[in-house]
Amino acid sequence: METKQCQQCGAQLRGRIDKKFCDDLCRTTFNNHRKTETPQVRTINSLLRRNRRILESIVPALEGKGRTTKRRLEDKGFHFGYHTHTYTTRNGNIYYFCYEYGFLPLENEYVMLVKRNE
Repeated sequence: METKQCQQCGAQLRGRIDKKFCDDLCRTTFNNHRKTETPQVRTINSLLRRNRRILESIVPALEGKGRTTKRRLEDKGFHFGYHTHTYTTRNGNIYYFCYEYGFLPLENEYVMLVKRNE
């Protein structure tokens, strides 16, 4: 007779033939570890969320659209290299988005901010 072990703690299993874990705590712990993000993904997601919060804090005051300086965004901790996607307009302008909030670099260190309503 073959004995099975808990996939989390290695304890001998008793009961049903298809049992994989000795209790709910081991099952939950095993699944939480399996779904945990890698440190690199966690860092990038954190930067994207921070960028979104910064844009969100400025855009409502501008009623969905407006200008600010790159310096103001950088002072708040904004990282221009991290964005979720881009949007290219017909005339070739490239907007960089952090989820629904976007920015378009302009001349003289200014940035156009927008909120995309879909």
